[in-house]
Amino acid sequence: MRKKLVAGTCAVVAAIGIFWYAGNEGRKPADSEAAFSGTGAAGNTAGLNIKQMVADYSSRSITSESASITSTQLIVDSGGPGEAAYALPEDEFFLSVAPYVNKTHPCATHSLTGCQGELPNEEFEVYIEDAEGKEVMNGAVKSQPNGFIDLWLPRDQKLQITITRDGKQAKTDISTFESDDTCLTTMQLS
Repeated sequence: MRKKLVAGTCAVVAAIGIFWYAGNEGRKPADSEAAFSGTGAAGNTAGLNIKQMVADYSSRSITSESASITSTQLIVDSGGPGEAAYALPEDEFFLSVAPYVNKTHPCATHSLTGCQGELPNEEFEVYIEDAEGKEVMNGAVKSQPNGFIDLWLPRDQKLQITITRDGKQAKTDISTFESDDTCLTTMQLS
């Protein structure tokens, strides 16, 4: 009886393992050493390309249970014990913007794995200037599959952003201080 129980348990464990492996084939795990060479500890990002990591989550080329980004950290939960936190560059602020025409959602801390904007894979003209009127950015940008435009901006500044698409425009003031939000979903193109 005991041998049958052990054999049955082993068969179930093996089946679950095969199912999990087959279901994850072709997906890059969040902690893949091939994708990122870093430790994952907050504040210890030697060799880690945090911008590439964020871009990969936004483009959905890597997945995780959840990945969100505050003004200072990328926080990744792979579904296992604990979560990994990666420090953002000290001189740059991450802001993800979802311009919209008809529908949006409220957001403050951007979820790279959960937020979905109305206009995925669309071309926009983005113009950003600082408080003195100096140009920070001016060019065409394509939104990610999640409908967001990811921006790396100078930290600790007050800026104005203008987004244009198909003759419609939205303009708003933003700031890039540690207490600021990383998700902007209120720019309605009209």
